[in-house]
Amino acid sequence: MADEIHVPELGESVADATVGRWLKQEGESVSAGDALVELETDKINFEVEAEHDGVLESIQKAEGDTVTVGEVIGTLAEANGAAPQQEETEEESSGEEPAEEQPEAEAEPEARPAAEEANGHREEGGGRASPSVRKLAEEYGIQLAEVEGSGSGGRITRDDVERLIRQQGATSAPEKPAEPEADGKAQQPAPQPAAQNGRADLEERVRVSRRRQTIAQRLVESQQTAAMLTTFNEVDMTAVMALRKRRKESFQERTGARLGFMSFFAKAAIGALKAYPKVNAELQGNELVLKHYYDLGVAVSTDEGLVVPVVRDADRKSFAEIEGGIADLAVKAREGKLKLEDLTGGTFTITNGGIFGSLLSTPILTMPQVAILGMHKIQERPMVVDGEVEVRPMMYLALSYDHRVIDGAEAVGFLVRIKELVEDPEALLLEG
Repeated sequence: MADEIHVPELGESVADATVGRWLKQEGESVSAGDALVELETDKINFEVEAEHDGVLESIQKAEGDTVTVGEVIGTLAEANGAAPQQEETEEESSGEEPAEEQPEAEAEPEARPAAEEANGHREEGGGRASPSVRKLAEEYGIQLAEVEGSGSGGRITRDDVERLIRQQGATSAPEKPAEPEADGKAQQPAPQPAAQNGRADLEERVRVSRRRQTIAQRLVESQQTAAMLTTFNEVDMTAVMALRKRRKESFQERTGARLGFMSFFAKAAIGALKAYPKVNAELQGNELVLKHYYDLGVAVSTDEGLVVPVVRDADRKSFAEIEGGIADLAVKAREGKLKLEDLTGGTFTITNGGIFGSLLSTPILTMPQVAILGMHKIQERPMVVDGEVEVRPMMYLALSYDHRVIDGAEAVGFLVRIKELVEDPEALLLEG
């Protein structure tokens, strides 16, 4: 008896997911705890695991399909029996039928296709294909009768279809025929890109992940919703760099955390947020919600795009706790192990484009927050200090803010306060 594989609870405010990729194939044996399929949500990716030993009997949702909580995406057969296709193939090769079914042996060839359709499979040219494989074949105009199945019992796998697609030189799904409009006139097909004129073999089509689609959508929403403006300043990093050089080894030995620049800017941002509370607010309709807690979002770059995990109650944390918290969240983000609670909330965000060499940028707001601080590359420049020209390590700072909530004077004052605190690290202790 087969057990259905359901989409698990996805977390608060997450209603659906996209099937990323199946990690096991139909007919493949699995053990309890093995990852079967990867699901993508707006915030995180996670794996659905096998609840017991068995065989992945069927895949009912293909890669790229949208699924909802509780929906069936496949079935898992018991481990003590062979997969259905294996059992039937063995019966056919042996040429023997169970004694009680001998009177009906002649009718079986006609009855089998209907039974297979009911189970979500069908015979095509002597082999089987899952719904996802059939869907792929249909998209590329491949007749499954032409495909030689390499799976058990002649089952046609996704690799079999993709191999034939490559052999036939198909690079994209065939065009759909023109459909008649309401007035009966045929609708003209959309013009093909010029790149397909002899250059299709130089193109590569990659499915956009659910997270990347969501990032794109929310960035556009942020641009269209907020009256966004950016103000700039620069900070002399001489004092922080000197302090870090003196203390980083003893700091790491004592706390186990690496002393970076983020903790200094996090502490400075908290001091500035306390002085300018509107920067730590959220606009809800006709009300401005002033937040007297400080959950700092820290932008982290991953292979699938930028994520912003949150350091909770950063104002109550020491330098070591902030550094350790950021490091842990960054590792979890790059390993795809962030949980929904790591990404929700956040009252103010810091992003550091300097680690990639960015000298200046205008960061985009993380809605519904009303401001974001952008750090950049430290670069030595000639500066006039007490009437003399000196070479100093300088960093440009950018504050993007929602002008509906924050006035220009407040934004400038906020950024100046951060500059003052970073250039005088001892002042950060007084702020704490």
